[in-house]
Amino acid sequence: MTDHLLVVDDDLGLRELLADYLGRNGFRVTGVGDGRGLWAALEREPVDLVILDLMLPGDDGLTLCRTLRARSPIPILMLTARGDDTDRIVGLEMGADDYLPKPFNPRELLARIKSILRRTRNAPAEPGEVRRFQFAGWTLDVADRQLTAPDGVLVPLGASEYRLLRVFLEHPRRVLSRDRLLDLTQGREATPFDRSIDVQVSRLRRRLRDDPREATLIKTVRNEGYLLAAQVHREF
Repeated sequence: MTDHLLVVDDDLGLRELLADYLGRNGFRVTGVGDGRGLWAALEREPVDLVILDLMLPGDDGLTLCRTLRARSPIPILMLTARGDDTDRIVGLEMGADDYLPKPFNPRELLARIKSILRRTRNAPAEPGEVRRFQFAGWTLDVADRQLTAPDGVLVPLGASEYRLLRVFLEHPRRVLSRDRLLDLTQGREATPFDRSIDVQVSRLRRRLRDDPREATLIKTVRNEGYLLAAQVHREF
C-alpha cells in the first residue's frame, strides 16, 4: 500500500515541489496551507506521516504539533526556516519525531521520511518476539503500543516516546549514552550540543510520572547517559 504523506506549508511552490518529488518516489502526497487544512485532511482519510512547517498563518507549527500529538500517534516531521536550536528543541518537546531545517536537500527529506516510517511501523509481533513488557507496575503492549499505568490508566505514547521506552526496556539496568540512544532510536549520530535525547527522556519521564528531580525509573548517570533502573519482565 502506498504511504500517504500530508505536507502542511503555506508556500504553494514548495508544496507542489514536494508533491512532485515525493510522488516520483512512491508516495501519495496531499498538500495544505494551514491548520484548518490539516484537520480537514485528517478527517477525510488516513495519513501515515505529517510534514509540518513551523511558520504558518493562524496556529503555528508548534501549536499544531502539540494538538496533533495529543490526539494521535501519527509521525510528525517538522520543517523550520529559522536556524534557532530552541525551535527544534521545543518541537521535539511538543511531540515531533524529527526536524529538518530549511533549505534542505529533497533527498535528505526523503531519507528521513523513510527512516521515520520504518521506525514507527506498527507490525504485529512475530512468534518468539516479546509481546509485552512489565516494569514497576507498568505494562507496555508491543502489538498495539499501549502503555498502561499501575492504576490501570492508558497513557498515550507518541512514536518517538514509544521507541525510546522500548530501547530502555530492551536494555534494563544498563547505562546508555546519549549517542547510543540516538543511534538506537533514530539511526543517526549525535551532533555537537544535540539535546534531542534529553528532550525525549524528559517527555518520557512525564509519561511515566517520574519526577526528574528524584527519578526512580529513568535515572541520569552523570557524564555517561541514562539508565532504566526497574526490573523488566518479558512476555512472549
